[in-house]
Amino acid sequence: MNNSIVTTQVFVLFVVMIIGFAVRKIGFLSSSSTPILSGFLLNVTCPLTILTSFQMDYSRPMLAAAGQVFAFSLFLHLFAFLIGFVLYRPYPEPTRKVLRFVTIFSNCGFMGFPLLESLYGKTGVFYGSFYVFAFHLFIWTIGVRIFTGQQDRSSLKKVVTNPNIIAVGLGMVFFLLSIKLPAPVHSALAMVGAMNTPLSMLVVGSILSEIRFKELFSGFSLYYGTFARLVMIPLCSLFITNLLGFPPLLQGVCVLSTATPAAALTTAFAEEHNGDSHLASRLIFLSTVLSMGTLPFFAFLVNG
Repeated sequence: MNNSIVTTQVFVLFVVMIIGFAVRKIGFLSSSSTPILSGFLLNVTCPLTILTSFQMDYSRPMLAAAGQVFAFSLFLHLFAFLIGFVLYRPYPEPTRKVLRFVTIFSNCGFMGFPLLESLYGKTGVFYGSFYVFAFHLFIWTIGVRIFTGQQDRSSLKKVVTNPNIIAVGLGMVFFLLSIKLPAPVHSALAMVGAMNTPLSMLVVGSILSEIRFKELFSGFSLYYGTFARLVMIPLCSLFITNLLGFPPLLQGVCVLSTATPAAALTTAFAEEHNGDSHLASRLIFLSTVLSMGTLPFFAFLVNG
């Protein structure tokens, strides 16, 4: 893929994010509207993007490749979980929880799907959904355990009832049985799902506008966690996929999903479970802004 195309696509997403930042600052979006839009994204447009990406003829090689992406995602989340024990040992517990969480969990849905769709089309979303599948399995099990020290049974229910997981399961049935939705239904679902890319970046920009700039850049832990999220873990992902001989498309999906900034849920988890929510918000902001430079870099490495 031409590297100028990669850079252009990432820049387009960045511009949409800036628009979201601006309309929130101007007042066209309120603080109460952002959670509503986020819920609409997570529960409607994102699942529909996943579901329609499975509307293709069954292919055994594609199924095997999807299994590779899923297995890789499981491994990498576990690897990042173990690395966190070593990297953040000296920090106080509230800080350590947040740093470990952002090291493991990227924004592979909110920012990953728009990027993959821009670069690889529906095929990229198809494979990316298997990466996100493993992400959801981990975030509602290991993610909860990081903050609470125990497994909450209700969090397991969230895995099963998550609309994105349901979309993967339903889409998988359609794919395996080569079931095609009626053309008008598919067009309607695809039309709503197409909102996912611009809407997700508008929401990210809106969320970032609420961060106080005066307090944004203080503390070494902020830069340490951002470096781990945007550079260290993606480099490990690149090395492992090279070592395993992943084809360019699968490597691109895995590395770029890993290279997205800190998960949007980081602050919510920190607030609910006595973590450092202030640090969590700043990590989301800084990693999102800096990812506009690191994402094209990793896209260049996997597509060059």
